[in-house]
Amino acid sequence: MRDFVKAQRLMSLLERCSTMRHLKQCHARIILTGFEHRLHVVGKIILFCAVSELGNMSYALSVFDRVEKPDAFLWNTMIRGFSKTTHPQQAINFYRRMQENGEKPDNFTLAFLLKVVGRLNSVLLGRQFHGNALKFGLSTHAYVGNSLMHMYGMLKDIDTARRLFDEMPNPDLVAWNSIIDSHVNCGSYKEALHLFNRMLQSGMQPDDATLVVTLSACAAIGALDFGRQIHSCIRDTDVANITSVCNSLVDMYAKCGALDEAYDTFSKMKVKSIVSWNIMVLALASHGNGEDALALFSQMVEEDGERPDDVTFLGVLCACSHGGMVEEGRVYFHAMVRDYNIQPTMKHYGCMVDLLGRAGLVEEAYKLIKRMPMECNAIVWRTLLAACRVHGCVELGEKVRNHLLELEPDHSSDYVLLASMYASAGQWNEMSRERRSMKERGVLKPEPGNSFIGVSRTSVDKQSIERLA
Repeated sequence: MRDFVKAQRLMSLLERCSTMRHLKQCHARIILTGFEHRLHVVGKIILFCAVSELGNMSYALSVFDRVEKPDAFLWNTMIRGFSKTTHPQQAINFYRRMQENGEKPDNFTLAFLLKVVGRLNSVLLGRQFHGNALKFGLSTHAYVGNSLMHMYGMLKDIDTARRLFDEMPNPDLVAWNSIIDSHVNCGSYKEALHLFNRMLQSGMQPDDATLVVTLSACAAIGALDFGRQIHSCIRDTDVANITSVCNSLVDMYAKCGALDEAYDTFSKMKVKSIVSWNIMVLALASHGNGEDALALFSQMVEEDGERPDDVTFLGVLCACSHGGMVEEGRVYFHAMVRDYNIQPTMKHYGCMVDLLGRAGLVEEAYKLIKRMPMECNAIVWRTLLAACRVHGCVELGEKVRNHLLELEPDHSSDYVLLASMYASAGQWNEMSRERRSMKERGVLKPEPGNSFIGVSRTSVDKQSIERLA
């Protein structure tokens, strides 16, 4: 009885741990009291190290290695922990160790591993683990089946994902969400909307995850009417107040060109996250409302006290670029590092090069690229080359072209840009040389863009979704 009371006290201490320092102190007490070999106690230690954001997988491994006969929970917890690290391959290695010890996987083991396969983008591993699921009779388990479907969606094998879904006798909400998400991930946006309608017709009620992924499909193909109908049907429901759903609505409206509706939805949000602000700032910036985007940024920082992140500054710099606000762009670019300790990424430098290039300050843009702490990619160089063409800076354009030849020597756009620049400057011999070089290398001219108008419409089953109200 006394041991039971001691064990309960130790378990209570472990549950209250909030840092690794506290956990190590509790672990020391557990060792002193002789409870370090009890699986349920060790399990709590490993669970904290493997699952908590403040945990430590190295410490979890050192504790696990002292266990003589770990049970399935400990094996699964270790695999789960490794799957969340920056080196998820370690979860696969640990599974092999589990097999070498004669342990069989259960539904949790495979579900964790299938998520790792999706992250590693390995079709071969995916097939192997699918075979393991069949071998151990776990493929029909709902948890494993949904994980298999999600994995194939991440691997962009939509045919296999759809076959697994169609074989399910009574798919649950997780299954519906997985198959819709898989279609969105594979770019089958219209089919994702059809599946959403099928789900409603089956009597299944969507949750916030369903709505987020469905609205992302609407945004991708400009299905504004479909998105509006979803919004109309959920407007007076609890799900409409979930921040992630509101963010998706704002993003959908913005990407479909309905900026007023995007701002109206944003302004009515009860709880705004940094993602909410970022979406709206980027929306205003990309629609050419640079001054409004900067005003919203000021409101975000000064009135709401929200701390901007690197994505926020991408929106801000984009607003400056589209609005031709060079001085403001310089100020915000430096403030990002000075005031918020956010180190610029390639995308931030790309925005600044675009801003300076549009304003004709191509030499300053070139110097900025040369000062970058990382190697410049072809996209940023190409942005500067396009600016050189617009502003007739042939000499600098040739320098930029040399950098592009080292990175992507056969990119057709670079030949076209340089030839066009020579033509604008009246240097016909050089233009002919570029075209001849392009032909000799077998580089094809880029195909002209196409525009189209969709005639057929996909509409939401309003009668079904009204059950939410």
